[in-house]
Amino acid sequence: MATPRVLILRAPGTNCDGETAFAFHQSGAESDVIHINRLRENPALTRQYQVLCIPGGFSYGDDVAAGRILANQLRHHLAEAIAEFKEAGKLVLGICNGFQVLIKSGMLLQAEETPVATLTWNDSRQFEDRWVDLGVASSKSVFLRGIQSMYLPIAHAEGKFVVREEHQLQTLEAEGQLVLRYASQQGSWSEPLGFPDNPNGSVANVAGICDDSGRILGLMPHPERYIDRTHHPRWTRGEGRDPGDGLQVFRNAVEFFAS
Repeated sequence: MATPRVLILRAPGTNCDGETAFAFHQSGAESDVIHINRLRENPALTRQYQVLCIPGGFSYGDDVAAGRILANQLRHHLAEAIAEFKEAGKLVLGICNGFQVLIKSGMLLQAEETPVATLTWNDSRQFEDRWVDLGVASSKSVFLRGIQSMYLPIAHAEGKFVVREEHQLQTLEAEGQLVLRYASQQGSWSEPLGFPDNPNGSVANVAGICDDSGRILGLMPHPERYIDRTHHPRWTRGEGRDPGDGLQVFRNAVEFFAS
């Protein structure tokens, strides 16, 4: 098959588009960074790509709420193009601010009159910038196949995953959609964790979720920031793996279209 093409969507305040494009390039994909205004002018651009990625940053300064303005643009101006993209069996990845956009636009979880879940302020009420241990709790997501655990950085103020009703959490769990969890250094994520293992207080230690097809993934940690051994904060002490833990997330997207 031809090399998969990735549309990396940026907006004012996005600041992780370059690293994300590089991670996809290192994984064998071609990527273009496209501004939201250009996509609004020509929604048919999405037909040229197999993967849509919304990277991290502070889109529109996170005014109103993190990711809310960009989410509204997608929902009100690009709904038809996004629906066509999803129905074609393509992949969507949202990282940090991108996760916030996916969940607030209704792209990740089917939008209802009242949202099933959202991402809100960290329990610490401050921006958290640290490295965390993660466990993959389900094989449902295309992006996480073959991965059991990762060590990745997080950098966010509104990353606490919450659900409106307890039964909705149970449904997501039963469907295997709570795919990525914050874990202890011993790798445990099944029991409630405190700070800093769970850096924001997310229910069920949730760090990332996927849609019911497994082709859309949103996660708060940044896989693009650990794709090389030297990205590890203690690589000079002999720690870190080559490649870094995050690279397989992007490789899985490329391999999905090769299989």
